[in-house]
Amino acid sequence: MMMRLVVAVALTRCGCWSFGVRSAASRGGTRRDVAMASTATLGTDLTGKVAFVAGVADSTGYGWAIAKALAEAGATITVGTWPPVLNIFKSSLEKGKFEEDCALSNGKSMKIEKIYPLDAVFDRPEDVPDEIRENKRYAGLESFTISEVAEQIKADYGKIDFLVHSLANGPEVTKPLLETSRNGYLAANSASAYSYVSLLQHFGPIMNHGGAALSLTYVASEAVIPGYGGGMSSAKAALESDTRTLAWEAGRKFGVRVNTISAGPLKSRAASAINKKGERGFIDLAIDYSKTNAPLAKDLYSDDIGASAYYLLSPLARAVTGVTLYVDNGLHCMGMAVDSNALDGGLAVPEPVAT
Repeated sequence: MMMRLVVAVALTRCGCWSFGVRSAASRGGTRRDVAMASTATLGTDLTGKVAFVAGVADSTGYGWAIAKALAEAGATITVGTWPPVLNIFKSSLEKGKFEEDCALSNGKSMKIEKIYPLDAVFDRPEDVPDEIRENKRYAGLESFTISEVAEQIKADYGKIDFLVHSLANGPEVTKPLLETSRNGYLAANSASAYSYVSLLQHFGPIMNHGGAALSLTYVASEAVIPGYGGGMSSAKAALESDTRTLAWEAGRKFGVRVNTISAGPLKSRAASAINKKGERGFIDLAIDYSKTNAPLAKDLYSDDIGASAYYLLSPLARAVTGVTLYVDNGLHCMGMAVDSNALDGGLAVPEPVAT
């Protein structure tokens, strides 16, 4: 006789997962608390684990949300910050400007144990040109290349468990691809895609077996997103392809899992830079389009990505590698814009369920 086992999971304030919603601080819902209480009941207590999140410079982006999700589970958090904004970020932390955003579900506050200056377009000290070394925004900084930061973290922590690539840059992102220069195209791919390869090259040897690496991509890698130019769509396509190859290579060489999250649009500080002066911002258009056309017609929050990243990095996903996980309210699966004027008077579009 066959027996059927039914497992009920209660999502309550006292359960394994709890979700608390707070009003969004900016358009697109950058702030939402996704608290992960009692993670030990799922075997996912990350106390004693060390995470390095590359690309954190404020509390509005996905990198911060991922760091916070890991901190909820007890992980030690370290971050890498772009040198030109390093002092501003440190000063904001010291002055308590991020105090509310650091609040954890257990009443404690997320602590960033150490902030390392990191410019991920440089692999080694000899790669840094004189104009960068002499730039006043880099004044007093000597060790900010990927290899140097890896050595510093090795000296400070020995080994790490989680590596997060939450950075991208395209100097010509507002230009159509047809108007993008060779230098602009290569710069976008260097900063946004190859930097992930380099991070794994240098951090893989100091990652514990069973650790995990994660990056962030965008659906422009596989579909046309007008306004997302300068070679950034190519960079994201490369990032996703590299994720699969790196999953194979880093899995065999280091015993590390490698994944990426294709995140929906969020009005972070960095994303807001994709804008032409005098025009409505690209990110505003992308957020409105997503909310109108995605299967789940709701705001996307940074902590939605944080929660998914937590899953991919934690032992819950111990057999998951080489994956591009879409966290975009389902927009990636749509082949037609339901708000198109071409559909007027023809296709009946269901109204979204009220939330």
